[in-house]
Amino acid sequence: MEKHIILAVNPGSTSTKMAFFEDDVEVSRETLRHDSQLQTQSPRIWDQLEYRQQVILEWSLRFARNPHAAVGIGGLLKPLQSGTYRVSDRMVADARANLQGEHASNLGCAMAQTLAQHYDVQAFVVDPVSVDEFEDIARYSGHPLIPRRTLSHALNIHATARWASAQLGISSADSSLIVAHLGGGISIAPVLKGRIIDVNDASSDGPFSPERSGGLPLQAFITICFSGKYSEQEIRGMVMGKGGLLAYLGTNSAVKVEDRIASGESHAREIFEAMAYQIAKEIGAMATVLRGKIDGIVLTGGMATSQLLVSWLTERIRWIAPILVYPGENEMLAMALGALRVLRNEEKALDY
Repeated sequence: MEKHIILAVNPGSTSTKMAFFEDDVEVSRETLRHDSQLQTQSPRIWDQLEYRQQVILEWSLRFARNPHAAVGIGGLLKPLQSGTYRVSDRMVADARANLQGEHASNLGCAMAQTLAQHYDVQAFVVDPVSVDEFEDIARYSGHPLIPRRTLSHALNIHATARWASAQLGISSADSSLIVAHLGGGISIAPVLKGRIIDVNDASSDGPFSPERSGGLPLQAFITICFSGKYSEQEIRGMVMGKGGLLAYLGTNSAVKVEDRIASGESHAREIFEAMAYQIAKEIGAMATVLRGKIDGIVLTGGMATSQLLVSWLTERIRWIAPILVYPGENEMLAMALGALRVLRNEEKALDY
């Protein structure tokens, strides 16, 4: 049986990842790091599109076989149900408009579309950031002017929830899980019968992360906002990009923080453990959403590679449910698997 060749592309703020898959096996990958000159010359994400597209196309041409599909990371699009979506002009237009915010992931659908047009194949995105499967009660924040919105690491959350269900011997349609994506941003979601029914907004709520503040005491934050000392851009940076570990310790690298802990720095240890404490609290809160009926807790994302962090979390949450660890972001594989399910007719592609 002929294998399906899938070209996956994942644009990030300072890099672009690209990979070829034969079915579910990654056969080639490269991460292009973008130097500061690109950021200086093209500070807006969409100004970088042409350069990034050209780089991806040139890299793909080195591969001896043409793909059957191109798949890109899904960005901050309109609220959508989970699934694999065909890239359309309307999707790209919404991404260009930065519909729910400006982020490098918005480039994913446009880059997949360009590659697909070159190779005359289909273009997809899988479980974009804007997947919305909230139950109505979860949308209330405490003020009608500020409804809770669902922006999360949905791609990795759904992928690892499928893997965990299989490992536990349970159908995804019957499982009840808490999935904690632990990366530069942190998303903690109760996943019930394959649906993300609640999740913290990783850009401004929940635990603090390597570079995000998480939820802040509002009265003190309001005082800072109106102090006249900071611009709106600087305040937004405090919350997303320059908060969390970076604000406390001057680095957003969990590896470097662990090195400092190993060298005996007690302050670094306290801050890192405080982050683990907040993650555990959020997992505990999401356990109430599932009424305590939980098949497993999934730890995933780049920081799930940290044995220290996982051990601290395990101490606090192991009484809730079995813990399964899938370290790494797994995004390239999750995208390829979403496209593969459509190519194999195991799942129907959705229209945007």
